[in-house]
Amino acid sequence: MTVTAATTPTAPPAYRVRRAGPLFGAEITGLDLAAPVDEATADALRREFVAHKVLVFRDQHLEPEQHVAAVRIFGEPFDHPTAKRAAADGDLRFVYPYDVRSAGKAALWHVGGVWRTPPFSIESLTYQAVPELGGHTLWADLQAAYDGLSEPVRALLESVSAVYEADPVNYAQGSAKVPTGKTIEHPVVFTHPDTGRKGLFLSTGATDLTGVTSAEAKVLLPFLLQHAASPDYTIRFSWRPGDFVLWDNRATWHYAIDDYADGPRRYRKVIATREHLAAPAA
Repeated sequence: MTVTAATTPTAPPAYRVRRAGPLFGAEITGLDLAAPVDEATADALRREFVAHKVLVFRDQHLEPEQHVAAVRIFGEPFDHPTAKRAAADGDLRFVYPYDVRSAGKAALWHVGGVWRTPPFSIESLTYQAVPELGGHTLWADLQAAYDGLSEPVRALLESVSAVYEADPVNYAQGSAKVPTGKTIEHPVVFTHPDTGRKGLFLSTGATDLTGVTSAEAKVLLPFLLQHAASPDYTIRFSWRPGDFVLWDNRATWHYAIDDYADGPRRYRKVIATREHLAAPAA
């Protein structure tokens, strides 16, 4: 007689996932991040993050400390040296409040933290006030953009880096952004440590490319910036007060649409690194 070992049914996840597009992005519902999250759910959410790259949790209304705790599910909060903080110490030092009416808008495609090596792994926002209409955010999948290049161009880019301003003061809220002469380079092809998948790594603040001639860089850089922002690789989210979003800063870049004139847009930001974490199980 053949004996079949009993199997333990896998518990269904404690949340629901609605994909935002065919390439990446998802909304997570049925989960209250203001309450403690058990480790099994945390592991599952980390897998969702690696798979979807942008996760939106609606109507969370997280307090600043809860925002930090939610980000800690995915990475280690990062203490930005020049950002305006909610408080000088404790977990509130990781919370950066923004009001676009005083800080200005970031209406361009960008990746956070290009002034450091490595850049931030994760960025996140919780919204307190949003315009009645407009003020949406776009993300583009930089890995899909890389896949959309021809093989000869992908091969060329393996030896190319982008040059950026390296002083974090120029990336602070309300900064006058005066170039200091300090620069930093990042390869424009990034192999993601969680998946091994290659993607473009590029931000609008790039001032030059290395590994090609100056004349070639003047043609190649605008092409890459335009290609990576193609609608073919994007998703779009609208916002309500209380929404919480976090995204993989090493696999996507984003654009906050400026179509709401002087309407309100207040949010808190928490950024994080994942260098200390092993890749989550598939």
